[in-house]
Amino acid sequence: RGTSRGFICASIPTATYESILRAGQKYPQFIIPVPREGESVDAETSKAYEFFILQWDVYDSPPVPSPDAPFVPPIDKSPNARASTVIFTPLAEYKLRQTFAAPHLVLTFHTDFSSSHGVVLLRGEITPRANNPSDFVLSQQDAQLLAMGIQSFYLWGGEKGEERGNLLRTFHERPGDFKWEELIKLGDVLA
Repeated sequence: RGTSRGFICASIPTATYESILRAGQKYPQFIIPVPREGESVDAETSKAYEFFILQWDVYDSPPVPSPDAPFVPPIDKSPNARASTVIFTPLAEYKLRQTFAAPHLVLTFHTDFSSSHGVVLLRGEITPRANNPSDFVLSQQDAQLLAMGIQSFYLWGGEKGEERGNLLRTFHERPGDFKWEELIKLGDVLA
């Protein structure tokens, strides 16, 4: 993973991305806790958290350009994986403004090389502050934690992955049984 001010990036093997994407299509919203300094809401760990809601959007596969006619769209179905975007917004802002809430981080998965090179490229853009465009609403570390939250909760392998996958399923299928304390316990590994 590389980072630059206001951006994060990564490359992901196509098979890993497709596994994450299947979960994202089935469960397109979730919340990710990010540790914060300040007054604790969790007496056991003495940490405070800010919750971010995430939303998946999935798009058609990008076409494979023809070397003979690079600007003519191919007729056949593209062998590339479907492209997607994940938007992160603080839960408090989403509750206040709902669909008008400003995203703080936008992750875009570029799948142009998924069939030819077996890799998906990730570009994350952190939203700049309105009153100071050289400053950002999230730190690089927080943006990386949110991106890692996708991997932690949407890639279900191993014991912890299964627990996180079960929590994601509970969030959607049995919301009355969802416990934010369990989310803190499983999400705290990210910090």
